[in-house]
Amino acid sequence: MKLKDIIAQVGGTVQGDDQIDITDACGLDHAQAGHITFLADKKYKDKLATSPASAVLVKEPMETGMVQVIHPAPQLAFAKTLAAFHPEPKPEPGIDERAAVDPTAKLGKNVTVFPFVTLGKNVTVGDNTVLYPGVVVHDGSRVGNDCILHANVTVYRDTGIGNDVILHAGVVVGADGFGYTPNEKGEHVKIMQVGRVVIEDNVEVGANTCIDRAAFGETVIRQGTKIDNLVQIAHNCDIGPHSILVSQVGLSGSCKLGHHVILAGQVGVADHVTLGNQVIVAAKGGVSKDIPNAGFYGGSPAVSGMSWKKYVTMFPKLPEMAQKLRELEKRLNEIENK
Repeated sequence: MKLKDIIAQVGGTVQGDDQIDITDACGLDHAQAGHITFLADKKYKDKLATSPASAVLVKEPMETGMVQVIHPAPQLAFAKTLAAFHPEPKPEPGIDERAAVDPTAKLGKNVTVFPFVTLGKNVTVGDNTVLYPGVVVHDGSRVGNDCILHANVTVYRDTGIGNDVILHAGVVVGADGFGYTPNEKGEHVKIMQVGRVVIEDNVEVGANTCIDRAAFGETVIRQGTKIDNLVQIAHNCDIGPHSILVSQVGLSGSCKLGHHVILAGQVGVADHVTLGNQVIVAAKGGVSKDIPNAGFYGGSPAVSGMSWKKYVTMFPKLPEMAQKLRELEKRLNEIENK
């Protein structure tokens, strides 16, 4: 592919020869001659200086011998370029004879159903969707157009999945929420979970993540949200549009997240907590109360980013401070006892 063809797709202004051949897109650490790479942060400019890549996407001109493409969002342009060189494999449409498809299930055009897929009663699968081996879609569920459900995904009854959704291997959507109440003997009696899960368009869910069905009503993952591997989303949660949940995040029941919320790895959120739009919580944060205002938060319990950074700075000094306090207390007692 000529560099000029890439620029036509992603935009930008070239400094250098736009007729050079580009054979692939690759990060700075692995780029070779013929590749296009990108520089998102100037702190990596030393790597750029030694890279054998043939072209680079940058936000502003750099001192380098390679051809430069000036772009306001070089990482975004790189992502689009990478997708052009490495599109998602698209298997041939068709229904394997080893799949178990209920006669009442409705399949759209160009659907691919691999061996050992199970589709229950009144299931609907949209056009161009791919169901890999071992996928199970229970009764009454709907999977939209252009979706990809990877191996061993399980979709429980009455789930609604929008268009352009990707569920990676082992995802479980719609299992019962965790609800019990004790009886007079102290035994835990299950509270039936009679709601469902709705996943809107353009959502991606990482491997082995679990999204529980609502006790009543709906658990909702809204448009454009991206969820990492090994995330737990409990019953009746409402995840706002274009949010990001990183690996091992855990949301208790009935949490509500606004749009563009980011929860870093291992963040835990207590039940019935609401996070406002554009809230960011640092890794391992524990959120026990509502956070209505946009901003950066950290710690457990979570506080403003500024306060959290002060706490983190002080924690290692606490033993020394405690020792000094004990010494001062001892000296004060000696003075008072004279």
